[in-house]
Amino acid sequence: MRRGLTGMAYVKFSGTSTLEIPTTNPLGVIEEIAIANAWSFDRDAEDEIAFVVSGNWVSYQVSFTWMSEIEVLHLACAFDLRPPEPRRAAVQELITNINEQLWLGHFDIWAKPGIVLFRHAIPLAGGMSVSPRQCEVVLGSALDSCERYYPAFQYVAWAGKSVSDAMGSVMLETAGEA
Repeated sequence: MRRGLTGMAYVKFSGTSTLEIPTTNPLGVIEEIAIANAWSFDRDAEDEIAFVVSGNWVSYQVSFTWMSEIEVLHLACAFDLRPPEPRRAAVQELITNINEQLWLGHFDIWAKPGIVLFRHAIPLAGGMSVSPRQCEVVLGSALDSCERYYPAFQYVAWAGKSVSDAMGSVMLETAGEA
């Protein structure tokens, strides 16, 4: 058993199980959601499905990946925002500020291509299955977060606005439409 600095056990796990739990690929649920929403999708590999969802600001490239070796369903929702190198530190600061506001998932920036994306993972350890409603909630959260914060990313990356100004502009709650 491994122990932390305080001497307490991290996790006690025997590594053996008498149960035969089937591991099923949860991407069929995602495929059904894509079909129900009339989203064209690619499923080139058995462990990934990708589709594009049109938002108010931009189209979002959504992919779900089933990582069977760790029993996790991973969601990535990316949008085309490649901030110029001089603005990347500000965008990273914005991501930190945004992530403090989120209860589900988080934004990230892939350093090499500089792509901003929303990520979340659903653990399905022990042969658990995912419900369509769970997938809808996770996907809805990703799309809502991207829609809400996309203008802030634009303000910081391209308009040179400060992080606090960008956050202030997206934190306003509007009532109705003009």
